Amino acid sequence: MYSLILKNAKIVDDSFRFADADIAVEGDKISEIAPGLTGGEEIDLTGCVLVPGFVDVHIHACVGTDTCDADPDGLAKMCAHLVTKGVTTFCPTTMTVSHEEILNALKTVKYCMDHPPKGAAIAGVNMEGPYISLKNKGAQKGEFVKDPDFKEFKELYDACGGIIKLVDIAPECPGAPEFIRQASKLCKVSIAHTLADYDCAKHAFELGVAHATHLYNAMPGLKHREPGVVGAVFDDPRVRAELICDGFHIHPAVLRVSFDALGKDRAVIVSDSMRSAGEPDGISELGGQTVYVKNGQARLKDGTIAGSTTNLHQEVKNLVGWGVPFLTAVQAATLNPAREIQEDERIGSIKVGKFADLVALDSDLNIRMVVARGKIAVDNKE
Repeated sequence: MYSLILKNAKIVDDSFRFADADIAVEGDKISEIAPGLTGGEEIDLTGCVLVPGFVDVHIHACVGTDTCDADPDGLAKMCAHLVTKGVTTFCPTTMTVSHEEILNALKTVKYCMDHPPKGAAIAGVNMEGPYISLKNKGAQKGEFVKDPDFKEFKELYDACGGIIKLVDIAPECPGAPEFIRQASKLCKVSIAHTLADYDCAKHAFELGVAHATHLYNAMPGLKHREPGVVGAVFDDPRVRAELICDGFHIHPAVLRVSFDALGKDRAVIVSDSMRSAGEPDGISELGGQTVYVKNGQARLKDGTIAGSTTNLHQEVKNLVGWGVPFLTAVQAATLNPAREIQEDERIGSIKVGKFADLVALDSDLNIRMVVARGKIAVDNKE
């Protein structure tokens, strides 16, 4: 007897093609995928498409709470909110703040992984900073920017039980080559907040960098005689790249070009959201700096973009509206990020044996239902 059977929806299968089949859930896993299943609580999802739960590997904050607050209740609030947006797994992301604040945040995330709150599951931590370029720090706080220090990073990694899944680096900084060689043995190393040129970026990829943080933002762009970091990423099939798809960080036309250049396997949709995600416009905070949010756009006082207020579900809808194929957008929000944090054997696609993390979308791509780890977390009945 199955605990749950999702019936009559079109599903996005493990190859990211449409299929007509029911999905049976037993416990927290997908136990069978086939037409005409019976033998459990049956949910009729006629007219819907079932996609894997979204995976956000770069998210600082939402609904007024931030990873760097190092507050278990705050992280629980994030988990509860994100699952309503179809995000079933995420990586709380730290900023360039003090060593003590990063350490406390990492330990708090580890505590919440050991004592999971309800809602979206926490897969590990993304460390955005402090090993970045002071000259291209964006909304990161300059006083805490420092050169790459693998010894310090390893101490942080060990202190939190090895839950760091991604760490950012500006490869032109002193000590970067050795840091990349060592850190890439422990987690994914990402190029970020950098002034590196094409050659420097390509060398970093040879050393072990395999990810690019919020492509285009806080890095040299693509020019016809200066390919920059963006050109280096497009030119190297080993590297996946994050894209913030709110239409503000990157123009929709550039997003279409980028998805064409990266192909279906290398684009990773992220929110990079801050406290104001899920909140009204107004004054907020990010990494110890005041942020002003107007019309959903977050900026520092000097006009610097300061994270986003979006979420992966809205970004998938945006992309489809801007001409990116639905299946490409879905894979970029599910399997591709799961691969980046080495969790694709458990999440990221609809396959027997994987966690039952599923989102039912109606014909307008609105969320009809969210199943997280086999339990119905959201049921927006018509």
